[in-house]
Amino acid sequence: MQKKILLPLLSVFSASTFAQQADTTKRLQLDEFVFSANKFAENKKNVAQSIQVIDQKEIEWMMPQTSAVMLEQTGNVFVQKSQLGGGSPVLRGFEASRVLLVIDGVRMNNAVYRAGHLQNAITVDNNLLERTEVMYGPASTLYGSDALGGVIVFKTKDPKLSTNGKLRTDANAMYRYSSAYDEHTGHLDFNIGLKKFAFLTSATYSKFGDLRQGAYRNPFYGDFGLRNEYVERMNGMDSIVANSDPNVQKQSGYTQVDLMEKILFQQSEKVSHTLNLQYSNSSDIPRYDRLTDVRNGKLRWAEWYYGPQERLMAAYQLNAVRLGSFIDELKAGVNYQDIEESRHQRQRGAANRESRIEKIKVIGYNVDLRKFAGKHEITVGTDGQYNDVNSTAYTSNINNGARGPLDTRYPGGGSKMFYGAVYAQHFYKIIPQKLILNDGIRFNYVSLRSRFNDTSFFNFPFDEAKQNHTALSGNLGLVYMPVNSLRIALNGATGFRSPNVDDMSKVFESAGGEQLVVPNPNLKPEYTYNLDLGITYIYNNWLKLEASGFYTWFRNAIVLDKFTFNGSDQIVYNGDTTNVVAPQNKAKAYVYGFQAAATAELHPHVTLYGTVNYTYGRYYGADGVELPLDHVPPVFGKVSARYKPGRLSTEFYALFNGWKYIKDYNPLGEDNHQYATPEGMPAWYTLNLRAGYEINRYLGVEMALENMLDYNYRNFASGIHAPGRNLVFTLRGRL
Repeated sequence: MQKKILLPLLSVFSASTFAQQADTTKRLQLDEFVFSANKFAENKKNVAQSIQVIDQKEIEWMMPQTSAVMLEQTGNVFVQKSQLGGGSPVLRGFEASRVLLVIDGVRMNNAVYRAGHLQNAITVDNNLLERTEVMYGPASTLYGSDALGGVIVFKTKDPKLSTNGKLRTDANAMYRYSSAYDEHTGHLDFNIGLKKFAFLTSATYSKFGDLRQGAYRNPFYGDFGLRNEYVERMNGMDSIVANSDPNVQKQSGYTQVDLMEKILFQQSEKVSHTLNLQYSNSSDIPRYDRLTDVRNGKLRWAEWYYGPQERLMAAYQLNAVRLGSFIDELKAGVNYQDIEESRHQRQRGAANRESRIEKIKVIGYNVDLRKFAGKHEITVGTDGQYNDVNSTAYTSNINNGARGPLDTRYPGGGSKMFYGAVYAQHFYKIIPQKLILNDGIRFNYVSLRSRFNDTSFFNFPFDEAKQNHTALSGNLGLVYMPVNSLRIALNGATGFRSPNVDDMSKVFESAGGEQLVVPNPNLKPEYTYNLDLGITYIYNNWLKLEASGFYTWFRNAIVLDKFTFNGSDQIVYNGDTTNVVAPQNKAKAYVYGFQAAATAELHPHVTLYGTVNYTYGRYYGADGVELPLDHVPPVFGKVSARYKPGRLSTEFYALFNGWKYIKDYNPLGEDNHQYATPEGMPAWYTLNLRAGYEINRYLGVEMALENMLDYNYRNFASGIHAPGRNLVFTLRGRL
């Protein structure tokens, strides 16, 4: 099987050409500005940490259905999916609450971000992104808790002012159809610019039908993932219905709307103010993997879905530049987020639907200052975030609407969590353009309090859980560029993550009902200590080689393991006897791996690119036995080729994953072995072709044929099969 995968990839790599970004020449340069590494614009070549930039043109060229799909298409970010309305990015073997998501400078991670798999990335509208920056490795110095595997920084477009005293108007419209998703997406944004004020308004609506998986199946796993039947309520009864097309993953579709309004006030040449309003909401999102669960040979669930994923954000940001004297640049802001999530489930044949609702209100602030002093560049700041979590739950009879009590996912008395920190980041250009030192330090304080006011369902041996933690993190890196074509970066960094409400106090059925997660108020923060080395070499201005390797020591790692509740290792839950597990601080773990990429510009119109990623992780349990760390993906990557003569752009590319054998699955964590084959997750590759044509300055069209061979596959740890052959059509208009 591995030979069958590698041979086509090698032939593509050797015989064809690429471009991952719309502007291929940028990939052959070391000079590029990034914002994630210093909160302010910084030349990427001065930064010791590995960073990938995905710009607006590249995002549009990918034609991604969601922001999670956009990240996956880079070939450097692994993405897990439990349902079509999902997408949980993995960075260096870390996922979910151990990867920090930031949008327009605001932390998206909140107190209920779980350690399992998250779909929150899809609430970011990729149609309005100006750029996305992915920082690989711990970034707690700048960003605090949760940035263990890295940070994904989303930056939306900014309003544009008039530059000639006349009213400025700009507009962008897009329609996209994709066949495998049965997708229809429409997007419109328009800008109104005056001399001192500018307004940017955006709206996107997406409708996804039931996802169709590939028809060309691995002969050893011919029925893997087939949706042969599903549960439908007919004549007041739950009936198991035969699926007319088992490759169509019934009950996976959903809809989503994304809105944004940005208002810019340019007070002076040096000072500006921005008000940023964002709203994202979805329909109910079916939890596809759970809808395929079987108990006693029959489908278990009649209903299992997430309620509307609602995110409201309001943020104010002050920007000041060229201030002189004590500081040169200033950024300060306050933000508010109102988030609602819910889970709803009903077993087949049961009359009562269980509903659990979480409402999270988040208030945050930041102040960042930068000063240039000769060869030194110093950034100092403070930031904080307050979370207020309210959990409710009830049962409802689908026949008469009667409601009854139900245990809440999180403590019913509410939970409050606060992050606060001060930090300093320093760049010292020891020999400008040759030798640059990166160093920084951060002091963080975190407090958490949860109240268990209802013990009627579980006789908790406590009624309150409280934690107060301090953490010190830092980074030290050195960039050496002996010649313009060679860059060597050595970086050491520490990261931390304080237990949140989800870690410490949730009750949750896991592994398809095989185990029940119970609260553990004795958790402590987990820490990482990371060392990585990166090398970039440009040969004769046509070949660019990049490689980076890392080793991460993971201490006090929080992992699921066997536990006892009131002295017993089993508990009766939903009428079934289940094993008890809980998040616990294991003694130690380690993760290491590498990333390598090559770009060759063979001709002004012809470029070739390839990237490969490898990660390995293990942890030691309390008994000293070494076990696989969960969330660690198999080998994965991308090779692609692009030909761009004039207004026409074409690209042929392949995405690939290696085997993830069952022996490398974590037996108790979030690797979802129950949704894999008995041997694990088979290797796969897809061949894809896309083309775009700029008709004129106002109109462009793009088409793609993804997974051309209609290959059937599922990503590691995922609960839904990937799209089969997918025809994508996109029409864009600009004014």
